[in-house]
Amino acid sequence: MFCVECGKEGKIFRNGVCISCYLKNNSFTKGPAVLDIYTCPNCSSYKYKNTWLQESFEEALKRYIKDSFQISSELKKVRIETDYDEKGKNITCKVTISGFLEGHELSEKCSLIVRIRGVVCDVCSKQFGGYFEATLQVRADKRRPTKEELETIRLNVENLVESLRAKGNRGLFITDIAEEHGGTDFYLSEKGSAYTIAKKIQEKFGGEIKQSSKNIGMKDSKQIFRTTCLIRLPAYRKGDFISLGNSYFYISSISGNKVHTFELSNWTEKVFDGKDLHKASIYGGKELIKEMIFVSQSKDEIQLMDPKMYKTFEIKKPKKVTFKSNIVKIVKIEDKIFLFPEKNITDK
Repeated sequence: MFCVECGKEGKIFRNGVCISCYLKNNSFTKGPAVLDIYTCPNCSSYKYKNTWLQESFEEALKRYIKDSFQISSELKKVRIETDYDEKGKNITCKVTISGFLEGHELSEKCSLIVRIRGVVCDVCSKQFGGYFEATLQVRADKRRPTKEELETIRLNVENLVESLRAKGNRGLFITDIAEEHGGTDFYLSEKGSAYTIAKKIQEKFGGEIKQSSKNIGMKDSKQIFRTTCLIRLPAYRKGDFISLGNSYFYISSISGNKVHTFELSNWTEKVFDGKDLHKASIYGGKELIKEMIFVSQSKDEIQLMDPKMYKTFEIKKPKKVTFKSNIVKIVKIEDKIFLFPEKNITDK
């Protein structure tokens, strides 16, 4: 058959014309000459409908084109390609939209002006306004948290916030960090995330969590509440020496409410629940560890000398071990002296 348009003999596509003439006389895409794209000058996110997305300019541009262009439903496997020089607030962009029409590939090209509009996003607007829904308080039981503890916890909270944001929770941010009443307060934008972060901190540092809410008023006929999550660190810390009953222990690690220790008298490992140590006596940490000079040893005892007093004394071994070093560490608590485990010993 012959095409009524060009007269060539071949397969007729539609309306008496071949595919070439049909594509020449029909358009499958239509778009505006000017396209406005909204971006936040602070966080560089792009607005799409009623949401803000963290994506590249190219991703945002293709999203805007797909939404603002009319693309025929007949066109399958649609691809959008752009060519532009990303400079200034008005960008000249060449757009190529390709696809398949009943198995025939086609491409249509057009040019448009992309205008970059700066507007502060909802999250940055809240952040600039000091918005917060929750306060995460870090305190310690019967003591002040050390500077090292607070700095480590601060880094953990900041990393947890960044991790949650990276997973898509862009509405989460730290409004302020303040040193208050012997601890640190973190002001967070989301109360739900505040408890999640508090649980993560508790898992790593131990202690207890207490949560409370306060009514701060009404908005849009709804009551507004602010949440306070209090993390109370335990009175003891990793590396502390404690006593419970008639036994003395060294805290080797803390995991949530589980406290891992070893008993100084026999070097036996023991795990306590945090609540079981409320009545424990705390003597201190690494400052209690002293170095002594090795003199001699037998099967059950070791003889050491104080390098300052030049006084020798014998200590019963907690287990059958052989000391190989000239320097041996001990711990003196009250009137008792214990050998401290080291790497330079071997089991007999």
